[in-house]
Formats: sequence, C-alpha cells, structure tokens
Amino acid sequence: MILMLAGTSDARELAVRIKGAGYELLATVVTESAAKSLEEAGIPVQTGRLDAAGMAELIRSRGFRTVVDASHPFAEEASRQAMAAALQTGVPYIRYERERGTYEGHQRLLFVDDYEQAAELAASRRGVIMLTTGSKTLHIFAERLIGLPDTTLVARMLPRKDNMEKCEQLGIEQKNIVAMQGPFSKELNQALYRHYGVTTVITKESGKIGAVEEKLAAALEMNIDTIVIGRPQLDYGVVYSEFDGVLDELNHTLREAR
Repeated sequence: MILMLAGTSDARELAVRIKGAGYELLATVVTESAAKSLEEAGIPVQTGRLDAAGMAELIRSRGFRTVVDASHPFAEEASRQAMAAALQTGVPYIRYERERGTYEGHQRLLFVDDYEQAAELAASRRGVIMLTTGSKTLHIFAERLIGLPDTTLVARMLPRKDNMEKCEQLGIEQKNIVAMQGPFSKELNQALYRHYGVTTVITKESGKIGAVEEKLAAALEMNIDTIVIGRPQLDYGVVYSEFDGVLDELNHTLREAR
C-alpha cells in the first residue's frame, strides 16, 4: 500500500494513474476541497496536516510500503515531514514535482529567492501590486506594503472564510480582495489586471500546470512587471517530473521489496 501526499490537480491525476496500475493507496490532503476532488475520482483520502511523527505512525499502523510525495512545489514543510517519516520507518520516498516553466529572458520578469525579497522589491516599485501567491504568506506582503504611499495591494486567493478573516486582520480592504478559485485563463487574468490597474504582479514558480504561464503571458502582453518567487531548494533524492517515472520507480521499488 502507498501513502501519497496530494492536494493539487496533477497529484489527483497521478493518484488515478497509480490506482489504475493496480496499487492500493491512501492520499493525504490538507483541505476539504482537495479531499472532495480525490473522493470523486475514487481515491481513498485522509484530511488534515501530519507532522513527521504522525506520518510515521500512520505508515507503521497501516503497513505502507512507499511514500509518494506529490505535494505542491512550495509545500516545503510537508515534503520535509514526509522525507523524515520515510526515513524513520525505513520505507522508500519518491518525489513527484511538476515540470518547471521556462520563464527567463524577458526584461519584465524579476526573479527573487523568497517571499521577503518579493515584498521588498514590490515595496521599492510602489503602484498597484497584485499578489497571487495565496494566503499562507499574505502577512509578509501586508506588513511591508499596506500603508505605503502610492501603493495598493490587491490580494487574489481562494474564496474561503479563513482567508477573508485573515485579510480583515491584516487591513486589506474588501475592494482589494479577489476571492476566486482558478485556474484562470490568460484573458481573465488580463481582465483583472486591467480592472485594478495593476502595475506589478507577484507569483510563484509553481510550474506549467500551476497556471503560471497564463499569469505571465497575460502580464507580459500588457507590459506589466512580474516578480517570480523561485521554488524552495530541497534534496529530495528520488524525484520525477513525469508520471511514468513515478510508476516505473514504484514497480521497481515494490518488486524489490517482495
């Protein structure tokens, strides 16, 4: 049986492929919406965060033989916990990480290493800044940009109650909140940029499947600067960016474990 960290659209597709190959698996996710998507695909799912100890206990109690980590490229802590749990229990760890995009070579693209650098760069540019990196790190940008002269922070995020409460706590006005669930087409991105008069977009290098291409294409066609936050750098060990690679590794690993 396989324990899989899921939660994204491509992780769901990979889970379906793994099940179709004849393997039993349990997917773990953080949100109810991600759980519903997997359940609709016939994938058993457990909802809630797990630290390394909790994941290790789950592996031992359920007899999991492999951990497949298909969490979001920016779910750094989840991957760390999964690697630690696999190490503690002595089971193989396989990382699936969606393919990176090819974004370099355009003067409107500005690359930074982390959220703090992105906030500082945005503060130096002022104007109307649309943040599309979600709510988890919203406080970093709100603390640096809210109240800054000639600066408006527009936050785009999932339409969840806790996100709206966080915006209120951080002082982000309702008129500057875009509460929508993607994916967003290039045309919809451009309509939003135009409506708010956006001068800078902040996004993460989430990969082609993460709808970054549509954000960037929309911004670049409108000559809008885009700050791109690079992915966390982790040593995953065994890592694949294609489903076939993960399935081949599972076949090899589980065959050897018999």
